[in-house]
Amino acid sequence: MSPSVALPLHSAVYEKYGHKSKRSWTKSLFLPIPGVPNRRLRVLVPNFDVRYVRIRIPKFDGRKRTPLLLCLACMAVVTTVMLFSRSGTGPEWPESWPPVGDPPTLVFQRDDLQRIWDWEIRSGHYPSRRGIPKQIGFLSSPHNPALPAKQRREAPSRYRPPPSIVTTQADTDPFGVGPKRRYLDIQSIPPHVAYPPRPVPGSVADMDIIMKHCDFSTNKYVRDCLEMLRLGGGLDNGQRSRRGNLDDWKYIYMEVANSTTSEEVQPDPPFTPNPVHRHKTDGTESPSDPNAGLFPKRGVDWEPPLTLPPTLYHRPNSELPEPCDPDNPRLFHMFWTGPFTDKPYLALLSFLFTQNTGIHYHEFPADSPVCRPQFWLWINPGPAASVPNPNALHDMFESLKVSPWASPFLHPRFKDVIKFKLWNTTEQLDGVPEIKKEWRALQDSLFNSGGHIINVKKQDAEDESSSEDGESESAVSTTKMVDEDDIVNRLGSKSSSTYDRLSVILSDMARFVLCHRFGGIYLDADTIFLRDWEELWGWKGAFAYRWSRLEKYNTAVLRMNKHSALGSFLFRTALRNGLDFHPMTVSRYLADAYSEGLLLRLPDALFDSAWLNTEYYQRDRPPQPYFTEFSDFFETPMVASAAPQMLGFHGFFKGAYSYHFHNFWWKPFDPTRNWPDLGTQFLAGERAARKALRTEAAPKSADNDRDPLDDAVEPDKRDLDWSTVLKRTFESYIRGERPNMYGEWIHW
Repeated sequence: MSPSVALPLHSAVYEKYGHKSKRSWTKSLFLPIPGVPNRRLRVLVPNFDVRYVRIRIPKFDGRKRTPLLLCLACMAVVTTVMLFSRSGTGPEWPESWPPVGDPPTLVFQRDDLQRIWDWEIRSGHYPSRRGIPKQIGFLSSPHNPALPAKQRREAPSRYRPPPSIVTTQADTDPFGVGPKRRYLDIQSIPPHVAYPPRPVPGSVADMDIIMKHCDFSTNKYVRDCLEMLRLGGGLDNGQRSRRGNLDDWKYIYMEVANSTTSEEVQPDPPFTPNPVHRHKTDGTESPSDPNAGLFPKRGVDWEPPLTLPPTLYHRPNSELPEPCDPDNPRLFHMFWTGPFTDKPYLALLSFLFTQNTGIHYHEFPADSPVCRPQFWLWINPGPAASVPNPNALHDMFESLKVSPWASPFLHPRFKDVIKFKLWNTTEQLDGVPEIKKEWRALQDSLFNSGGHIINVKKQDAEDESSSEDGESESAVSTTKMVDEDDIVNRLGSKSSSTYDRLSVILSDMARFVLCHRFGGIYLDADTIFLRDWEELWGWKGAFAYRWSRLEKYNTAVLRMNKHSALGSFLFRTALRNGLDFHPMTVSRYLADAYSEGLLLRLPDALFDSAWLNTEYYQRDRPPQPYFTEFSDFFETPMVASAAPQMLGFHGFFKGAYSYHFHNFWWKPFDPTRNWPDLGTQFLAGERAARKALRTEAAPKSADNDRDPLDDAVEPDKRDLDWSTVLKRTFESYIRGERPNMYGEWIHW
């Protein structure tokens, strides 16, 4: 029988098991384990009990021995610190030992990272008070035109270190030189409180305040975040419960034009990379190592210096000659492959229902201060790995005309705000200057997702070789059976088992290509708009959002500026890492370069309010509605099935900017009325869709002869699901039976 590990190893225990009592330099300490009763954790600690010290020190009695040992211990600690610490005048970066975990992806040197940060800050793309990581190596605070101006407070020269020595141990704070901010109290004015007011044109969201109230890393709840977003954005429209002073919840501001003068702010000198000098542990200066503390990708040379365009000039919205800023185009991008279904249909309807498109006017006012956003829907006409034919654009529009789900958006009423675009992978990649000369070397591994490569060229090569061996082309075409469910030939996702993985991988890359080439915001096709994005457009920085509980990015929503330094960095880095644009890999690109601040990782409460609940987080105080699975959106649990019809659109994650329902392409939004229901303006498409559904359900039934528009309430589901309620709400606005969420009626 062996001794129990839970018993303290006193001398009596040793004696019981036949051991002699021994004096040891260590002893066991048993600590309670939180949440585990009746168990303790054994930890070995130094034994400082003088009764067990064997050292014999002559001429000292017991009373003098203890102070002497303490002095010796202190001297040992000081000596150890002196030996293993680096000089206080050197930077606080570690030596270049291999990092633990994923291999490094970095291909840019520190001076390039400094130039990228400097370009983004000077262009007004960093409107934040968050510090610049010390690893970037700035020796002084760069001027930030997107922050309010303040008086620079520098220490006297005798207290400042020489510029060749990095002494700061903290992040570098950018120095604001921009216009002042006036924070808005947005509320509906009685008696007009039935609907919330539109955001003020040119308003800006303060992401620092949003992070303060919504950051999951600081234990903020989604429910509380949505309340702050709702009240600060004026979405409560007369239903606000008295809360006291809500100044801390005001996160929307206007930039006050002409609030700075040339006397207050001096122009920044041209940027030059800061030299970084290392120092030996003995205090003498060693040869410069400007990349100390950076972990480059193994086996890859440093990238040559980036060629960046001139920095942009940040101007308040009130100083623009026109409502739209040409450097900040308001473009929403979405990527779609396969037949047009109810998924992009609902995304477009939610866009018209929430955004300030002006479609309620017969003619949009020429003097309007509103910059109308546009929705560009990019359609890949065939399977992701196919090459479009020369007539692809013509064929695309012909298919849109005959599609009941797509044809309504070809109406002239929507021509200025909804655009259908043809996606061509070769053309798009050639349009990115950073990779156009090199991407073809990786075309065999173009479908790269998190390092997992799907090679579609290999199969084509095998087919060509079999033809060259003597088999005629006609024989090949006869014997080769194209399986539409094969991963290469899939065109859309018909079920959870036949998922169009190639299109998903292609869309991971497409979002970065579109935002870098054209600017704007990309959204996945499983996204529904829930409010106006005016103040998000006003914030000119780049952003995505958090991957639920993880400190990673989810690029289902991605905002980047056109031809930005950040975009150049990402494309060159991705090129050296196999053109992998999976969100987890992009997270590594930015983390390895200490540049996560340039792509702000917003809380998922803003765009994906149910995600934490579906992963068993914050279920003690969930938001409304309470989804434990993403499928609850399509099949609301019976115990909560009264909420959709009672609360409607205004009770669905109110305060969030959008909702991401995470795939489910094969589930209809409205199973009992699975057709577009947009009224007499679009009756032909509805009639065709309803007749097709009836024929599919009963191809030989005599009921097919009657009018497919005949309605009866009996087949309808008694308790409507959230997806059904939202679809019918958006459709009723287009029919002219109700206003949009801001009280604007469309008249045909």
